[in-house]
Amino acid sequence: MPLSSSSVRLARGASPWLLPTVATAAVSLAKARRSGRWAAAAVPATALAAGMLWFFRDPEREIGEGRVICPADGVVQSIMPWEDGRTRVAIFMSPLNVHVNRAPVAGTVASVEHVPGGYVPAFDKESEFNERVVWRFDSELGDIEMVQIAGAVARRIVPYVPQGCKVEQGERIGLIRFGSRVDIYLPEGIEPAVEVGQKTTAGVTRLDRD
Repeated sequence: MPLSSSSVRLARGASPWLLPTVATAAVSLAKARRSGRWAAAAVPATALAAGMLWFFRDPEREIGEGRVICPADGVVQSIMPWEDGRTRVAIFMSPLNVHVNRAPVAGTVASVEHVPGGYVPAFDKESEFNERVVWRFDSELGDIEMVQIAGAVARRIVPYVPQGCKVEQGERIGLIRFGSRVDIYLPEGIEPAVEVGQKTTAGVTRLDRD
């Protein structure tokens, strides 16, 4: 089972969404003491702020073992052989999942490319053309590609580390706001250790089979 400590912080890149909702809730609660109208508004405002705090949680993790570990919390949506011999593992992230993504391997960030696109639901086939950030890692296994894909609500992907930066396996590398998807391409000769429908934990779940 995944292990995590009791330490939970808020994700970097959450402030544009988080600060306005928390501020609105704070003002509503303060004015609710003097006005019934504000009291009625304070309930949904506080609920929304609590939801935002939960969504943008970023728990500490005890990093798992494996040549390739999962970069995202979610559910394995598909496992597909690719024309070049690689295997693509697609992980769907619902709004209930932690949305901070982690490095699947240790190595150097060879490139971080933002690709503009649409915003259809991440579980839809047309999401192949959504906004995305394509990562490439230079690792002991060779070139490893990971793709963060925006969903219908998520309209901003926030990379944490730049091209040329060295990363440790399981290190936080970026955030996708709200529902979305992360694809990881396993090199030729590496079989996936996960199955379609399996739940995954970023930085913990092993993707490669011995």
